[in-house]
Amino acid sequence: MPESLTLEQFIKGIPKAELHLHIEGTFEPELMFQIATRNSIPIKYSSVDELRNAYNFNNLQEFLNIYYEGAGVLTTEQDFYDMTWAYFTKVHAENVLHAEIFFDPQTHTARGISFATVINGIHRACEDAKTEYGITTKLIMCFLRHMDEESAFDTLESAIPFKSLIHGIGLDSAEVGNPPSKFKRVYDKAHHLGFITVAHAGEEGPAEYVWDALNNLRIARLDHGNRALEDEILVKEIAQRQIALTVCPLSNLKLCVVDDLVKHPLKKMLDANILATVNSDDPAYFGGYINENYLQTAKALKLTKEDIYRLARNSFQGSFLHDGEKERYLSAVDAFWNAHK
Repeated sequence: MPESLTLEQFIKGIPKAELHLHIEGTFEPELMFQIATRNSIPIKYSSVDELRNAYNFNNLQEFLNIYYEGAGVLTTEQDFYDMTWAYFTKVHAENVLHAEIFFDPQTHTARGISFATVINGIHRACEDAKTEYGITTKLIMCFLRHMDEESAFDTLESAIPFKSLIHGIGLDSAEVGNPPSKFKRVYDKAHHLGFITVAHAGEEGPAEYVWDALNNLRIARLDHGNRALEDEILVKEIAQRQIALTVCPLSNLKLCVVDDLVKHPLKKMLDANILATVNSDDPAYFGGYINENYLQTAKALKLTKEDIYRLARNSFQGSFLHDGEKERYLSAVDAFWNAHK
């Protein structure tokens, strides 16, 4: 007889991938204070508790303000390594086998930190995660959409010497007023250089931004995409093309994209045959790593174990792993399902 697991145990145990994770968004207050002290950088909060209390946002912009302030204490390769390694330690315990990680070089190069310092620290932690935990990774470099096209072009140029370490190009930060088409020429060059492309769209911005990302940026995967559901033709297009959506439920709740998890569109996405996945986005700020996102969303939307199984499979199907690697991970998900359904 298969062993019977509670929904929580099932979520904890099932193998999964994380496809929407900003490494700067994993920066826990304890580590932030530790690194700030190590680098003799003052921060305006007197304690870890005071900093945690500041993590109450009304919208995306309020979150971004504190996010960029926290990133300001990162100055050395070791800082970026320590932050990234802390993430891997957490998600290894949550049975994440593969992670596709966003990083924001402009957040750091604008402060005078070299591109090499940023990526070498992050990459070294990725290498150690593979050796120590067996976690595979891909790095996705994001452009900050509130900055101009010239800055994005400069960042893309800086990435070229490190192309072997960077799998894809993304677009994040304040969405409203910064449509994907603002970066069409940059993405055209990224495609020419051989990068896979993704973009945040339809989080706070309208469904038109999703069309814009599909048509002008030629994205292979859509980050967030909640508001795509407002356009029936767009829903059919996404489902037909099997474009994965990297959905972040607790982020959506914390940033007031939804005012209650029971209203979250994840189940509607699954019902529309969209390749939706569950991710944590900026877990240090949004109150939960990947398992907490699965668990709270499952409770709110009354998801079944079969729904969780489908979401876990989607996480590998929607990844940028090679087919052979996908099959290996999907076999592990199937084996868990067969043992515990």
